Amino acid sequence: MAMSVRDWAVKFSEASDSDETIAAMARYFTCRYLWDMEKAKVIVEMVDGKVYRINIDPGPMDPWDFALRASAATWREFARPIPKPMYHGIWSASFRRDLKIEGDHLRLMQNLRNFTVQFELLRKVGVPV
Repeated sequence: MAMSVRDWAVKFSEASDSDETIAAMARYFTCRYLWDMEKAKVIVEMVDGKVYRINIDPGPMDPWDFALRASAATWREFARPIPKPMYHGIWSASFRRDLKIEGDHLRLMQNLRNFTVQFELLRKVGVPV
């Protein structure tokens, strides 16, 4: 059984805020992104490398800078400790799987190193789908 989105948000925030790599580069890690996991959607808002807020029930007009959208099955595969080939990162999944990257690609690229570290935290904390 998947954990609740609320429980996931707490776990993810704690993992992100205590990550040494993110902390080392945190000063400019400020953005807001949407993860659409088919059965759950969250908007993570980062300010200076810390999770400022996670909107666990975003509405259609709630703002975000960029979004990653994929099926629940794809997100579950991302969250495995050792994902299958082509699920190991956002670029491979966008080329070969059902992941779509939308929004402000420049903002994603400006925050890519920290965002990638955060994305890889899913392998530790799991996903709520």
